[in-house]
Amino acid sequence: MSEILLSDSRDGVATVTLNRPGARNALDAALRAELHTAMADLEADPTVAAVVLTGSDPAFCAGLDLKELAGDPSALSGGRDQGFELRRPIPTMQTPVIGAINGVAITGGFELALACDFLVASEHARFADTHARVGIMPGWGLTVNLAEAVGVRRAKELSATGNFLDATTACEWGLVNHVVPHEELMAAATRLARDVAEAEPAAVQHVLATYDAAADCTRAEAFQMEARRSGEWLTSRGGGDLDAARKAVTERGRRQV
Repeated sequence: MSEILLSDSRDGVATVTLNRPGARNALDAALRAELHTAMADLEADPTVAAVVLTGSDPAFCAGLDLKELAGDPSALSGGRDQGFELRRPIPTMQTPVIGAINGVAITGGFELALACDFLVASEHARFADTHARVGIMPGWGLTVNLAEAVGVRRAKELSATGNFLDATTACEWGLVNHVVPHEELMAAATRLARDVAEAEPAAVQHVLATYDAAADCTRAEAFQMEARRSGEWLTSRGGGDLDAARKAVTERGRRQV
């Protein structure tokens, strides 16, 4: 990785850091390309069970680099960004991605946060959808993901006003899972990632994929789909040592009391 994107892996957890602090980690073409490549490489790495995505202080991500976009309006439609998959902030991944939101996540940066499986926010985190105020339109799934996270009415309000949402309210609305003191953010996100990594990676990926698939179904279809995937999973794994797994889960539960 270059200086604009930092990546480190240890003990099954990879940490990816957007590193353009002077530009509030705005996503120019170079950073978009490196982020996509890095995440695809981590997805393909069997030693990585979870990814923590964050930004260099003071921002998580200010969205697209508007200076670059103003100079070249075609920047989003050519090169590496051609096609839906390459236009997304990160590729489709089975490996869980935890967003560690250390500061503002604005517009495209908000979409990048929403692309994560779940979020841990610093008390300094703030979210805003300023697409309409800037005069551009979301294209990375914001109108789908934000509505799913906070409800359609709240999502419409955020997009229509461009108002900022603080970390505490974001947690109350269900956008983020946890809010922690700023200095504890990476430790908290990494701790969650290690909890994920301790589970059977294929099982975690299978259950998260089931959640995603259910979003495209009616409620009745989702129940049927879950039952089908459950049967397929048990058939494919041959049962395994379920008794040993049960005992390990019981012991872990006792430690967490």
